[in-house]
Amino acid sequence: MFNEDQDYLNNDKFLNNQTINRLIKILHQNPNDVVKIFSLLKLCKAISIFEILDFSTKKKIIKDLSSIKKMELLNNLSVDNRLSFLENLPKDILKDLIKYLNKKEKCKILVSLGYPKNSIGCLMIPYYLAVQKTWSVQEVLDYIRKEVKNSDVIEIVYIVDEKGKLIDDIKIREFLLVDPNTKVYDLINGKYTEILNITDTEKEATKIFSMSNRISIPVIDDQDFLLGIVTVDDILWILNENYRENFRKIEEREALNNQSYLNVPLYKLIKKRAGWLILLFIGEMLTTTVMQKFSSVIEKAVVLALFIPLVVSSGGNSGSQAASLIIQAMALGEVKIKDWWIVMRREIICGFFLGSILGFTGFIRVIAWHKIHLFNYGSHWILVGLTVFLSLIGVVLWGTLSGSMLPFIIKKLRGDPASSSAPFVSTLVDVVGLMIYFSISYFLLNGTLL
Repeated sequence: MFNEDQDYLNNDKFLNNQTINRLIKILHQNPNDVVKIFSLLKLCKAISIFEILDFSTKKKIIKDLSSIKKMELLNNLSVDNRLSFLENLPKDILKDLIKYLNKKEKCKILVSLGYPKNSIGCLMIPYYLAVQKTWSVQEVLDYIRKEVKNSDVIEIVYIVDEKGKLIDDIKIREFLLVDPNTKVYDLINGKYTEILNITDTEKEATKIFSMSNRISIPVIDDQDFLLGIVTVDDILWILNENYRENFRKIEEREALNNQSYLNVPLYKLIKKRAGWLILLFIGEMLTTTVMQKFSSVIEKAVVLALFIPLVVSSGGNSGSQAASLIIQAMALGEVKIKDWWIVMRREIICGFFLGSILGFTGFIRVIAWHKIHLFNYGSHWILVGLTVFLSLIGVVLWGTLSGSMLPFIIKKLRGDPASSSAPFVSTLVDVVGLMIYFSISYFLLNGTLL
């Protein structure tokens, strides 16, 4: 027995120095103080004890623990132990506890509870403010005051029938602007359109949020029962994770397989990066082949070589820009494979005008440099400027077209559109861009410089 003069129930140092078996005995001998004792334990010891307690004791502890302690405990339990505990709880208690899990752990547990991965069920917050249409506004306000401590999202009040099916949703301000004796059914207009099904995907949710001005959207099942809500915070978190993953692939950081750079073996680092660089090198070899084919043109008009970096880089930049925009639109669900024709038409127009702007700028540059004697482009300087002008239109048009279509092709082949990275687009544009440039040069300058 313990020293009765020692107040061990309030002595966290004493409690944390006891063995697990000893602490279990203390909890059993003091059933009215289990929460008090448990709250004084260090996290590692609390987890060890919680996992071997009987279900009723666990339920009592988790119900009365402080919010911070609940959060620490639930997020640090092993997935199996957490699941075996949560799946036996009543639904009302389960809804309240899930909100204490961080997003990563919440997703794990909801998948384990039967929700498909990447579905709205894994993002859903299973608690909300719901009232019945027969209530008065005063009853609603009283209910909100009582429940607001359990909810961080109080912008919307959901109207349900006696079975729990969703009827409508009303912004909380509507309740503040009418007589307290007004009945809820007098405020219902049935015009709500933003709604998610439990099986909808994250992409579908993102699309709905992007077209609405809501901080939360209700989630229902196939029978219209209100199950919970999804908040814009969760959608932003998903988007951030997706963007990080896409940019990670675009920048080829997947070569590290999420390992620390300094911890990756050197041979593995070389192996992972070599494949991509070899592919790009082969592509750039085609660039060399094109230049060799037009070497006679360059020999006759050396001035053309001066504009190769200018023309080719403009095409690569426009292609990379177009690819990034389309990949982002695909990630947001704004663009699907069936929209390729619409995207192509838009990019052809954009490419033409962007190329014209850059081409005109290049043309002015040739004229200005020649006129102020910074460089002598020869007697046919107007034709040289016109060659640069038309070449930039063609190369930028090709760059935007190929950059925008490449993600569609990769996705159609069941690949990841993010793999159409800037270097790949640039390599593709370099080869064709040179062919466009030298073809236009030969057409315009044949018989003069050539």
